[in-house]
Amino acid sequence: MSKLIKLVIIAMLSANLALPEIAARAETPVSPSIIPLPQQMEVLSGQFALEPGTAIYCSDSLLQEARYLAGLLGRATGYELAAKPLPEERAGAKGSTIRLVLAGPGEFPDEGYALQVTPGEVLIRASAPAGAFYGIQSLIQLFPPEILSDTKVSGVDWGAPAVRIKDQPRFGWRAYLQDEARWFHGLEALKLLLDQMALLKMNVFNLYLTDDQGWRIEIKRYPRLTEIGSKRTDSQTGGWNSEERFGKPHSGFYTQEEIREIVRYAAERHITVVPVISMPGHASAAIAAYPEMGTDGKPVEVAVTFGKKYDTFNVADEKVYTFLENILDEVMELFPSRVIHLGGDEVIFDQWMASPMVKALMEREGLSGPAQVQMYFTNRMSQFLESRGRRMMGWNEILGDDLHGLIKQAGGKEVVEQSDGRALAAGAIIHFWKGSLELAERAAREGHDIVNSLHSATYLDYTYEEIPLAKAYAFDPIPAGLEQKYQAHVLGSGCQMWGEWVPTLQRLEYQTFPRIAAYAEVDWTAPERKDFSGFSGRLNLQKKRWDIQGIGYAPDH
Repeated sequence: MSKLIKLVIIAMLSANLALPEIAARAETPVSPSIIPLPQQMEVLSGQFALEPGTAIYCSDSLLQEARYLAGLLGRATGYELAAKPLPEERAGAKGSTIRLVLAGPGEFPDEGYALQVTPGEVLIRASAPAGAFYGIQSLIQLFPPEILSDTKVSGVDWGAPAVRIKDQPRFGWRAYLQDEARWFHGLEALKLLLDQMALLKMNVFNLYLTDDQGWRIEIKRYPRLTEIGSKRTDSQTGGWNSEERFGKPHSGFYTQEEIREIVRYAAERHITVVPVISMPGHASAAIAAYPEMGTDGKPVEVAVTFGKKYDTFNVADEKVYTFLENILDEVMELFPSRVIHLGGDEVIFDQWMASPMVKALMEREGLSGPAQVQMYFTNRMSQFLESRGRRMMGWNEILGDDLHGLIKQAGGKEVVEQSDGRALAAGAIIHFWKGSLELAERAAREGHDIVNSLHSATYLDYTYEEIPLAKAYAFDPIPAGLEQKYQAHVLGSGCQMWGEWVPTLQRLEYQTFPRIAAYAEVDWTAPERKDFSGFSGRLNLQKKRWDIQGIGYAPDH
């Protein structure tokens, strides 16, 4: 449904006018058009007809998934569908049925499933609720695209082609990152993204909440983080070195209740929300609120321009560790994710190298340069998270490599060496984004788990000229030079929607869609099954689904 139609509906609701049914004509797809492409799929004869009397039965532990399916199917069809317990006897059942059955432990991987559609019945079998949920997503894509309308649609033959599918993901980490720190978009925008991730079987939502340009999460112990840190007086526009400004303030943050709501909403769709709380750099908004946490202790403002910023947390001051640990304790109360992302990228080290406190720390701890200082900080935070039963994730600068020349600029050693006696905590997950893939391979050989989000292949803020759809689809999270025995350390990949130049939801949708569908298939489908021509054909129907939902994808890609 187009955004124009949505606006008309909203206006009619405001005027208390009755809504007419939205008429539509749709043809059942000639062949299944599922993204991401299942691992095994066989097309059978005939089709399943969804009817007003269709019964949805489920195992007790799949009730949430069955209710989700009933609600989704009911919106567009107008049918009053309900989830019911599986009957003891199937004999005598009349009409079409949909059954969600919990299979025996180990019959399928946790996210695997089998889907069989015949003229009289849909059967989804899985060993865990996540697998059943992904079976539902494949089923939804078998119906005409109007099934995703959020209002009743008339004149549609609600048929799904008969198929037999057995499926499971290639990777267990299939992520999308949304940057709310640069521009705050709000709860409904996040829910829209989660709905689209669910349809595409993505399972990790990196929620980027803090940076130099804004602090977007309520921390009750430190209220100035949002009273001051969530507001900036202006915003840069026109590019990295531009002097142009929007000429108006920008602000916004998520309350703790809103965070709980988005975590719950995501969990219902089998998506884990992984918060990103940036440290020790990208910290200007926090330091603007609490200047005593900065390395030089001077007042600063929330940044109105984008790019690397000078101010960093004072990693030689114990009160900074108390401050950050208290913040993370509140964050961990809100996010059940075992993984907590602490950023760690693009630290400008000049303040540290000029600080008497940091110099004293270096002498006391035997740290030979700023890379070692950052690793000292990183390991302390990693140990803190481990003490709470969590696991740290950070961008690959936490390994000590001088990706931006900032270590050399500050007069330090360019890379952390094992002889320094300061190695990164073994449990830290490396979110690889920058540098030669040989760095990612080295990290895997050293035993670190990796999420491969190489910027030149996965950054959604890049133009379609820089990362065309074909290039996004061709990305392989496993580096070509990584030996088989280390490949299990590659957990998967993620695509990143960085927000510096994405101030509106309209622009966010344009940059994200359709490339998000390519990344979903990269992470789910076995490489030998991938085919860009076939994907492009299936994408045509996916675009119709986005049209129905009013999503403004880039039309020529």
